[in-house]
Amino acid sequence: MPAKNAIKTYVENGFYHIYNRGVEKRKIFQDQQDYNVFLNYLKEYLSPPSKDEEIKTIFILQGESFKGIARRPKNYYEKIELVSYCLMPNHFHLLVKQSSKDSMEKFLRSLATRYSMYFNKKHKRVGSLFQGPYKAVLVNEDTYLLHLSRYIHLNPYEYTKNLTEAYSSYADYLKLRSTPWVKPEIILKFFNNPTSLEIQKFNSYKKFVEEYESKSDILGNLTLEDDED
Repeated sequence: MPAKNAIKTYVENGFYHIYNRGVEKRKIFQDQQDYNVFLNYLKEYLSPPSKDEEIKTIFILQGESFKGIARRPKNYYEKIELVSYCLMPNHFHLLVKQSSKDSMEKFLRSLATRYSMYFNKKHKRVGSLFQGPYKAVLVNEDTYLLHLSRYIHLNPYEYTKNLTEAYSSYADYLKLRSTPWVKPEIILKFFNNPTSLEIQKFNSYKKFVEEYESKSDILGNLTLEDDED
């Protein structure tokens, strides 16, 4: 039987909760540089493509140098919107919206391959970094979308009681930071003019995240297994 959420349903303009972790639950982020590299890859993928002229790079082949055009990273601007994220020592969570059916698959495949190559080279290891293909679940309702953002931002709580210090988008939601390639407004709009009685109980996203008392099974199969380890 396939693992939970291993079989994906791809739809245009769909929201997805995406997760992957290290093989054998090993760390995929061992130091600050690892976190920063992963975030920089997200920035490159999700920011508008550079309009600068292509930069000539000097290559050396068989002792002779020549100029060539450096290969630019792939870009998914306007194809993928990153709603929220958190990076944990041995796994990551992303909440994204894809514009076309194949955007997310291409984005995640490229991101995982590129980061794995960096990590293995830096830490002098070989083999798979992740336990397998990423897992993803389609989010069909606004209520679940809201609670998933909360779930993602609470994930680092076991490591730090100050959630704004975590490697996550929470500081962007509280307007302590403005990251152009993160789209908190997709969630925050529900708090500008709340119509849900559940949301009306809170006058800020911060209180919704940190003071909301919910049953552990509120998200059902929209969370992903064993992510706390």
